[in-house]
Amino acid sequence: MSAITLILWVVVAVFAGALMRAIFGFGEAIVSMPLLALLPIPLQTSVSLIGLAGLTVAILTLFRGRQHIDRPVLIRLAITTSIGVPVGLIVLNTVPSTIITSGLGMFLIAYGFYCIAKKRLYRAVEHPLLNDRGWALPFGFASGVLGSAYNMNGVPVVVFGTLRGWAPDRLRGTLQAHFVVSGALVVVGHAIGGLWSNESFSYFAFSLPAILGATVLGTYLNKRIPTPKFELYLFLVIVALGILLLLPRGVH
Repeated sequence: MSAITLILWVVVAVFAGALMRAIFGFGEAIVSMPLLALLPIPLQTSVSLIGLAGLTVAILTLFRGRQHIDRPVLIRLAITTSIGVPVGLIVLNTVPSTIITSGLGMFLIAYGFYCIAKKRLYRAVEHPLLNDRGWALPFGFASGVLGSAYNMNGVPVVVFGTLRGWAPDRLRGTLQAHFVVSGALVVVGHAIGGLWSNESFSYFAFSLPAILGATVLGTYLNKRIPTPKFELYLFLVIVALGILLLLPRGVH
């Protein structure tokens, strides 16, 4: 594979993930990382690249939903996310990625199908399963661990938000604010952990136009999704991403 072809495929992978994030508020790593795994790129390069891309998208989309941010929950998430980031770096260097991604994939599939079935069986609005804001602490920790290890810092917060019964606007707004905070912590963690390289920055520079384009397109598509159907689409995406995590991928 030529250098130009490789760069183009990297840009495509980053664009696909950034588009997913801009539409649904999360999922860029679960889309981009398997695609990057098919390319002759070291895992550390992919992780640091998607970390930079994710932080960029979060900053670009933050202002779209800033009025819907749940600030007390955001603070709790930030505190334990900062604790989880160094733990995730240890996980990245000690635990095989297949174990983490397979377990996470099975959980997402089960959780997504459970939520879809629940909505179909019980049409009436139910009380949130997690009423105490203190539940943000363990979910924030999980976000930090998965974020620094595999850039999957959005998954625990999405699960937490749906269990709290957040409306779509509140979920998206708090998610994007959390991504700015956790994304900055993750990127710093990657730098301290030695994951940054000249290759990472080169791929990021080439991908910037694609990230900007995906953000604009994703914002447009997001506004076209009817609010009553957003939750159903979100759960379907969770199931699809869970399946994607279980697919075999290359190892570098």
